[in-house]
Amino acid sequence: MGCTAKDVIAALRAGAATVAEHREELVQLDREIGDADHGENMDRGFRAVVDKLATAAPETPGAVLKLAATVLISTVGGASGPLYGTAFLRAAAAAGDVEELDAPTVAKLLQAGVDGVVARGKAELGEKTMIDALSPAAEAARSAAESGADAGKALAAGAEAAHEGAQGTEPMVARKGRASYLGERSAGHVDPGARSTALLLSAFAESAGARS
Repeated sequence: MGCTAKDVIAALRAGAATVAEHREELVQLDREIGDADHGENMDRGFRAVVDKLATAAPETPGAVLKLAATVLISTVGGASGPLYGTAFLRAAAAAGDVEELDAPTVAKLLQAGVDGVVARGKAELGEKTMIDALSPAAEAARSAAESGADAGKALAAGAEAAHEGAQGTEPMVARKGRASYLGERSAGHVDPGARSTALLLSAFAESAGARS
């Protein structure tokens, strides 16, 4: 079973609800190694996405993702707006005009998001950023797709890998962003961007699973 534009909209709404639910957690994570604004910025951005989707009717998954990208870029502050916006924009481009996303396409979209964030933020695996959650997610989704999983199960595999990747940032020393200013003191904290990535992918996967 694939994901239509309607399914992608439902997934974004689920993602917004999850970000709102975990807003204080993300604020606290960012307070420990950043500006303490990640939770508020992400919540504001995804609320704006949901508001925009209430008045817009994108007809393809790619169009939905592009709309989300433009809203996130314009409403999310700090580094998160450009990074998340670029990820969604690259995913939208990878989706093209297809009307339904199958598992291989879902994996391709996640990889496109990884490539966009790497290009924008110059981050690599192991530097304590959202890449440490997003890159394993793309790989897991690709493996699931190659094993014959449907789009929902590919997303679920990606979400599980993202959670493991996010948790794996705790002992890392940050090499990018404001957290890098702390040097060795950044170790012992989960990266907020990796955590929000994992939360969003879980929400997307649960939304996809709920309709299967």
